[in-house]
Amino acid sequence: MLEFRKRIEEKKENLVADLAGCIRIPSVYAEDGSGYPYGKKVQECLEYMLETAARLGFPVHNMDNQLGWCEYGEGEEMIAVLCHLDVVPEGDGWTVPPYEGLVRDGRIYGRGTMDDKGPAMAALYGLLALKEAGVPLKRRIRLLFGLNEETGSADMKYYLKHGGEVPVMGVTPDGEYPVINGEKGLINEVFSGSFRQEGGVRLAEIRGGEAHNIVPAEARARLLCSPETAREIAEMKEDQIAIELTEDGVSVTAAGVGAHGGTPWEGENAIGRLLIFLDKLPLGGEEARAVSFLAGRIGMEWDGASLGIGMEDEESGKLTLNLGVIEGQACGGELTLSVKLNYRYPVTKKFEDCGPQVEAAFKEAGFSMASLNHKASLYMEPDSPLVSRLLEVYARLTGQEARPKCIGGGTYAKMMPNTLAFGPIFPGDEVREHKPDEYMELERLVDNAEILAEAMYELAK
Repeated sequence: MLEFRKRIEEKKENLVADLAGCIRIPSVYAEDGSGYPYGKKVQECLEYMLETAARLGFPVHNMDNQLGWCEYGEGEEMIAVLCHLDVVPEGDGWTVPPYEGLVRDGRIYGRGTMDDKGPAMAALYGLLALKEAGVPLKRRIRLLFGLNEETGSADMKYYLKHGGEVPVMGVTPDGEYPVINGEKGLINEVFSGSFRQEGGVRLAEIRGGEAHNIVPAEARARLLCSPETAREIAEMKEDQIAIELTEDGVSVTAAGVGAHGGTPWEGENAIGRLLIFLDKLPLGGEEARAVSFLAGRIGMEWDGASLGIGMEDEESGKLTLNLGVIEGQACGGELTLSVKLNYRYPVTKKFEDCGPQVEAAFKEAGFSMASLNHKASLYMEPDSPLVSRLLEVYARLTGQEARPKCIGGGTYAKMMPNTLAFGPIFPGDEVREHKPDEYMELERLVDNAEILAEAMYELAK
């Protein structure tokens, strides 16, 4: 008997305490002048994780502050577990502190508990259980701690470009069980433009959203207009729209429901709701056409149909789209506007099936592309050795039916050869990453540690 679970249960308090310490570091990407690639707080989180791994008896390595790892075992070949320590911004709507690691009612709360600090710490304690069991292995096991998964995966690109060892097989606990054998193509784009303002109602500023891949829960706009027009606007009644009179016009706030950008149908896009409302106002000139384009071609849609990119396949379902961020400021009779878009195309499709169409639509509306980040789709056959072994581990430990699935979320599996997403979300559990009050049940934390320990053993023995 390997008794991985028993060993993990014995150290459960330490596991939870170490995870809480990790959560207390707000490791959101920042260009803060610190000299670190992804910001001072992200760097602090890497150092914390490496110190924790070293304290547990593992040799550790920091690769130029781009990422780090700990390792166990011997052998020419290596299997890997890819985790990430960076998190998306906390966003609005929290009822508990997002960076405290609060433990209450059998749960640990905080940004990163599910995505992906909780699974990272579970993997570390799973590796510790394997080490203490002293089981013979033919391959080394490497836990990689990445720092840039949420904003481009530049860390893994650096790792591969600078001679980082490629695993013969690997998992990333940043998806769902039983195993993810397909991930949609992932595109993050920024479009911007300057638009002339005309007429008696003008946008002074507009703001909403935190990141490409979060469905925004709130968006705000401030409009300049006469007192008479302001009163007329204030009398408009729209669901989830709040209007307040100001000294020079009105302030408009749209409420939505936050969600992960890969499952946008679970939320309600506040930016889209705000734009649809603004499109009903007597805006003028180029500004009106820009707002009308965003409201009419995207609005609160999540499938890209009005942009002409609605598509689907049997393996992974529909293309999904999220308007994650909008920023606009008026100056000198012009509105400078920027939007961040995230869309994910089916696993059997290509960038060419949707990317050029989106760029052409925005160009026609007066926008230009400011940036583009593309990760191609991933698909591994269900009967492949890696899929088969992971399914066997999951089925044996849970007693549940195990079939592979495709997802819209993007993981490190796209960046590292021979790697698939495996956990941490169980079938039927709520998808909580990127949402307010993100949490993981303490029992699920132990479940993940056990399953990852078994998976590492099966792949490395």
